[in-house]
Amino acid sequence: MKISLIQTALKWEDHEANRQNFTRLIDSINEETDLIILPEMFATGFTMKPEPVAETMDGETVQWLKAMAVKKGCAITGSLVIKEGEGYYNRLIFVHPDGKIQTYDKRHLFTLAGEDKAYTQGDEKLVVEYKGWKICPLVCYDLRFPAFSRNLEDYDLLLYVANWPTPRVQAWDALLKARAIENMCYTAGVNRCGADENRHNYPGHSQLLDCFGNELAKAANDEEVITLSLDRDAMLEARNKFGFLNDRDRFIMVV
Repeated sequence: MKISLIQTALKWEDHEANRQNFTRLIDSINEETDLIILPEMFATGFTMKPEPVAETMDGETVQWLKAMAVKKGCAITGSLVIKEGEGYYNRLIFVHPDGKIQTYDKRHLFTLAGEDKAYTQGDEKLVVEYKGWKICPLVCYDLRFPAFSRNLEDYDLLLYVANWPTPRVQAWDALLKARAIENMCYTAGVNRCGADENRHNYPGHSQLLDCFGNELAKAANDEEVITLSLDRDAMLEARNKFGFLNDRDRFIMVV
């Protein structure tokens, strides 16, 4: 499978400007790809004021995601501010090429920024089956909690979409490597770059790691699109050879 990681700065709470920018970057992918990954809250930036910017599952950005998936003939994913009922969610949307949508609501809300006060917590892990792969998509702060990320489902690709700030970039790099090693799977992290209206800076460092934690590709601090092929057979061969997942602890996640 071939995946594309899109790292860019985000326009603060400006859906249209961000959609236009991502359209430009998606159109710049000249080779065929199977999955495009966008950052967390890619249409707005990491805002703690969801009321004026929240969309619905029938809104323009979800429709745009579906159109992009059809146009490129691939899946596309990233998270949005979504209103459902009386709640607001930091919701990851996974759109298949045929328009099918699967969702994951961010489980670990970033209390340091007050995300838990503005958004409703998710309670259900998602594993997507796509082109013979099992993909586990998670969101930003989830990266710090290995029990929730634990590969109990034998997934092949673990991915994190993020707005991870510069002061803690060393944790981003270290934890992505740890998640790849302990779960014996490809691991992708897609972070934004630039600065937001709250004067938080974001370092980029989007990257792809193999099941041993080896770095296959890594963006620097500026806008960049990375497209890379993954070899599931080679990963499974390594899993079977070493058998580390056979010795994992089995537990039931209580959320």
